[in-house]
Amino acid sequence: MRDNKLKAIYNKLYAYFGPQHWWPAKTPFEVMLGAILTQNTSWANVEKAIGNLKKQKLLSPGKIYKLSHTEVASLIKPAGYYNIKAKRLMAFLDFFFKNFQASVKKMSSYDTMKLREMLLSVHGIGQETADSILLYALGKPVFVIDAYTKRILFRHRLVSKNATYNQIQDLFIKNIKNDSVLFNEYHALLVRLGKEFCLKNKPKCEICPLKNR
Repeated sequence: MRDNKLKAIYNKLYAYFGPQHWWPAKTPFEVMLGAILTQNTSWANVEKAIGNLKKQKLLSPGKIYKLSHTEVASLIKPAGYYNIKAKRLMAFLDFFFKNFQASVKKMSSYDTMKLREMLLSVHGIGQETADSILLYALGKPVFVIDAYTKRILFRHRLVSKNATYNQIQDLFIKNIKNDSVLFNEYHALLVRLGKEFCLKNKPKCEICPLKNR
């Protein structure tokens, strides 16, 4: 029953919105950077912060790693909480260099669940950020759960209001094909729906693509 509902939601969203081509980045490292910077802010602000790094030709792990905390904080200021995020970014880079010599290929070769466990041990990286890195930067079949996803599934009676991150993630893992391309597209479509229709306040239910699904 749940697998049919999840498939129906995906099919309707894909038919309505089309492919999302998410994550909007040119390199896996840019995805990783964005996943950390997007915590508690809008993507528009993250783009400004990444734009600052691009303008200074600093958008690489090696170049950022050589900067001081103050320099990094100044460059990512548009993303908000810049001192906190600079600390988190530097903690991730320390992890990236020490464990994988800043090699995306080497990082990708690790077992998914082992790598997830390692990422969660890094200062400032929670489940959503870790899973975003795994799915969008490394192409691992892990479903990302965010506020949009939880809100949509709750309103369509697929999860309870108090459902945990792991419980919601298991719903996808157990009921649809575990495929990174599918997970990527599905999550991006849910984000699109959450931003444009399934709003936190005053949702546009009457014109929602999922109405009468």
